[in-house]
Amino acid sequence: MDLQDQISACTLCTDRFAVTATRHRPRPVVWFDGPARILIAGQAPGVRVHETGIPFNDRSGDRLRDWLGLDSTTFYDKQHVSIVPMAFCFPGYDAKGSDLPPPKICAATWHKKVMAELGEVPLTVFVGGYAHRWHLGRQDSVTATVKNWRDLAPRVFPLPHPSWRNTGWLKKNPWFEDDLLPELRTAVKEVLK
Repeated sequence: MDLQDQISACTLCTDRFAVTATRHRPRPVVWFDGPARILIAGQAPGVRVHETGIPFNDRSGDRLRDWLGLDSTTFYDKQHVSIVPMAFCFPGYDAKGSDLPPPKICAATWHKKVMAELGEVPLTVFVGGYAHRWHLGRQDSVTATVKNWRDLAPRVFPLPHPSWRNTGWLKKNPWFEDDLLPELRTAVKEVLK
């Protein structure tokens, strides 16, 4: 069984998800197939992604594709883009309807194996604080990490999560759209030539 099939069959969090407000079963969303030109390292699938099995198949994905300057066809071509979240399954909601964090067991079990299979990727985009902490080893705030994007560019770009919940953050930080996004789109074009 190859790595993608192993992850797709994973049920490590069955008991954990059964006690969430959503009481759902694991449904790992695996979106990589060997080396790609761009790695999107995100947080965890949302409920819509859980239902469809397609990563970033929601408004967050629309915003992320806009940030990258990619159409859906290119974004979902696994030769171009690999999507590896900190947890492959939707973590569920708590009793108040808030997203639960990605279970740490997922990254601990799968990430080193996935990164080894992907090898060196020309462009990596870290989406959200969980990905920043795991991959970059940074404990800074998302704002501080993203603000220091020039330290990592042009091969690595840390981004906030593209959720609608971050619309206020985007308004408070116009440098993100004015300075970072043009450089990110240029880097995307370069690696896809």
